[in-house]
Amino acid sequence: MQFAGHYARLGQCGDIILIRISIFSIKVNNPRVQVKSLLFHRNPLVLDVNSLRGYVLSTSIPCLRVNSGGALKKSLKLIAAVASLTLITGVAVAPASQAAKIKLCLALDTGGVDDRSFNAGAWAGAQGSRVSNAEYLPASSTADYAPNIKTFVDKGCDLIIGVGFAISGAIVESAKANPKIKYAVVDDEALDHGADGSVWPGDPSPKNVKGITFKTDEAAFMAGYLAAGVSKSKKVATYGGVGYPTVTIFMDGFARGVAYWNKNKKKQVSVLGYDLSKPEAATMNGDFADLNKALAISKAFEQQGADVILPVGGILGSPYAAESEKSGKSRTIWVDSDGYYTLPAGKSILLTTVVKEIGASIKAVAADVASKKFTNKAYVGTLKNKGISIAPYHDQAENIKGRLKSEILKIKNQIIKGTLDISTIK
Repeated sequence: MQFAGHYARLGQCGDIILIRISIFSIKVNNPRVQVKSLLFHRNPLVLDVNSLRGYVLSTSIPCLRVNSGGALKKSLKLIAAVASLTLITGVAVAPASQAAKIKLCLALDTGGVDDRSFNAGAWAGAQGSRVSNAEYLPASSTADYAPNIKTFVDKGCDLIIGVGFAISGAIVESAKANPKIKYAVVDDEALDHGADGSVWPGDPSPKNVKGITFKTDEAAFMAGYLAAGVSKSKKVATYGGVGYPTVTIFMDGFARGVAYWNKNKKKQVSVLGYDLSKPEAATMNGDFADLNKALAISKAFEQQGADVILPVGGILGSPYAAESEKSGKSRTIWVDSDGYYTLPAGKSILLTTVVKEIGASIKAVAADVASKKFTNKAYVGTLKNKGISIAPYHDQAENIKGRLKSEILKIKNQIIKGTLDISTIK
């Protein structure tokens, strides 16, 4: 062993002693490894390394006494002489920082983790968090929400996130019963509506629950303007999985974007499936799982002349996108996660995606919990804070006129600056 650096005595015999090393190198059958720190914890010796991959070096050593601010000298030689180094192959070495990682648990909505949209985006964000170890439980129906959350409570999760508006009630009730655990709900303000849901509009969230919401109507407005601008039939369409506010907000913004196009261009592009004057009559699939029904809805809109369709239902739009790519009858706009990277087929006729940065919001909440900065102040994703956006036009970019692209960018800037209030557009 070869050592160089400065050291300090951090405890009495038998205590945990941490020695930080400026430069440290080990020669074991020739490999040379740069190590940032050593943690002496009685038995064994644990190495916190960045570049030691697939190896664990363990030993049993006596307590150390070193001189503050000096070189290790004879004490270091004692370690080298006494230490019995065992090279264990095939064992991953995790940085010591990982020991402090929080346990992040996702209670998913129906549709599955591979819905290529909502749940998938949440899981990707959880996996991308550097401050947490993540796991999830799927839900086959709403009846699975509460049991899944209870499972996570029993597992000792530090942060439990419910994915989807519908799970909010179960999350809030669990949070009230477990005040030491942190919770969040994607796509809901997480207000307390009571155990039976009768308290409306709802009491303030418990202190350990954060709502995560998105003004997706802002980005959907841009998508609606785009759809109207490229439509040749002067008919576009939208439909949703279930009539949740988190679904209809896309449809509403989309329809207002079309209305804005009509107003600016003195045109008349109609929207099938959603009427701004009768939002309660919006076309819905009834769930987020019946792909055949969703395909039938899309085909019906195509038969009525719609040449741009926005399905707001995650994976529901996949069969339609695949068939439309072959038939060329219409183009699609995706939601939540950029469909160009998630759709198995249909990406060539994808105009854009109304992106909800679910993953980024989850990573932000996890970071707050890990750093003990968590509050129940709601996270709201907007165009301004980049919590939402529209995705690039990808393969369709050449089919969208430069003037139209400029107008959409202008609309974005106006919404961010507050000079365009989309709620007034009808």
